[in-house]
Amino acid sequence: MGIYLNPGNKNFWKAIRSEIYVDKTELIGYTNRYLNTREQFICVSRPRRFGKSMTLEMLAAYYSLGCDSEELFRGYKIEKHATFKEHLNRYDVIFLNMQRFLSRAKNQEVTEYLEKVVIAEIRQAYGELFSEQETNLTAALEQIYAATERQFIFLIDEWDCIMREEKEAEALQKHYLDFLRNLLKDQPYVALAYMTGILPVKKYGSHSALNMFAEYSMTNQYVFEEYTGFTENEVKELCERYHMDFEMTSSWYDGYRFKRFQHVYNPKSVVEAMRCRDFSNYWTSTETYEALKIYMDMDFDGLRGDIVRMLGGGRVKVNTRSFQNDMHTFKTRDDVLTLLIHLGYLAYDSDSREVYIPNGEIIEEFENAMSAGGWQEIMRILKASEKLLEDTLSCNEERVAEGLDRAHTEAASILSYNDENSLGCAIGLAYYSARKDYKIIRELPSGHGFADVVFLPLPRTGKPAIIVELKYGKSAGEAVRQIKERQYFRALEGYGGEILLVGVNYDKNNSNKPHSCVIEKLTV
Repeated sequence: MGIYLNPGNKNFWKAIRSEIYVDKTELIGYTNRYLNTREQFICVSRPRRFGKSMTLEMLAAYYSLGCDSEELFRGYKIEKHATFKEHLNRYDVIFLNMQRFLSRAKNQEVTEYLEKVVIAEIRQAYGELFSEQETNLTAALEQIYAATERQFIFLIDEWDCIMREEKEAEALQKHYLDFLRNLLKDQPYVALAYMTGILPVKKYGSHSALNMFAEYSMTNQYVFEEYTGFTENEVKELCERYHMDFEMTSSWYDGYRFKRFQHVYNPKSVVEAMRCRDFSNYWTSTETYEALKIYMDMDFDGLRGDIVRMLGGGRVKVNTRSFQNDMHTFKTRDDVLTLLIHLGYLAYDSDSREVYIPNGEIIEEFENAMSAGGWQEIMRILKASEKLLEDTLSCNEERVAEGLDRAHTEAASILSYNDENSLGCAIGLAYYSARKDYKIIRELPSGHGFADVVFLPLPRTGKPAIIVELKYGKSAGEAVRQIKERQYFRALEGYGGEILLVGVNYDKNNSNKPHSCVIEKLTV
């Protein structure tokens, strides 16, 4: 077994021996389907700590020539697949961790160093088939294939690290992309190329140097949706095994959405929560919030207002197609929002083409970034939100209206009231601290319509549910009557206990007291 050529199955062996391993081996069925086809070039981009490296270790264990992995996969889903034995340990695998090459290259070009060390290892197995003076990896592999028709599977981890860490080094980036294209494109020795990173393939103008790759990113994972993170059923099984509350787990780590799988969870964070028996911020604790703050402070076309709307539970339209797939070329707010999708800070709904903040873990990261400065007015709203919730629970209508007035005054420079939807975002922001005890749902289907905002208490909080109906230029009493007439409380199926019916009206013509509030109690 080598480091770069046929790395074997040791790392996958460690993965399945870990305390928590969720079976994702059926992914191999897709890579087997794509072997030696027009779809044999696969680029999968996901946020960090979403299991990319573990997937490559699994593929290396399955395909690597020279090791026996049949027993290792026994009992896992792929064992029942029709192609399981056909391709098991039948290919030479070249495993390239680009982060490692970038950090070790020092004064050498990254690709020059890569070719040097990889050729040295390949020479041990196939040295008699190419010249001792050969320093070009592509030429060496061509000569091996010409003599043996031996094909290789390329597994490339952190393929985009040069784009992320050498953001402005365009010459280096182009050289690197040209190297990959020459190594892989139209080469008969390639049976499959599977590479992972955070960013999709870098674009230059209207073309991509790696246009042979099919891309599976956070804007559309296609057939790899269920392998992007943990599915809802997988998380439910873990919660049962570790006696952890599923609703709390969802509130913290759910929120990534695709076409078939509507609930995809951050795998790293779920594993740590189960192991530690505690809900906390595990994913973002590995990186400083400063990285997020840099992008939040790029106020392209009202980006700042978009972030505030999402903090309030709203969604924002985005065009993901203009993004150049790097961390340097930003021309519009859409470019920044799209990058935050790929980094995992925002989730994307491809049906509505909207972005939103996925879960409690990521909300905390936005709050940390804002607390570092430049967002003082929003931080004041967030700090006041706990008192607003207390006043709501005590049914103090006057103080709730006053609290909403103050929140509106603070946010007025960033977030304007144009309609009930924008009012809903502002209300969500004003009740920010309620997320600790509630699952907050906007536009919840209920009875004969949609409840504007529903606060569903998380388990063991002992707090009542809250249904908020918003009016713009009407009356708070009318809002409460609508809740009762349309029976919005039926949305809380399975909930038994006290419900607060909260009507809020905003009157733009009343400059002294623009908000009014009516609160009634209901028991079901």
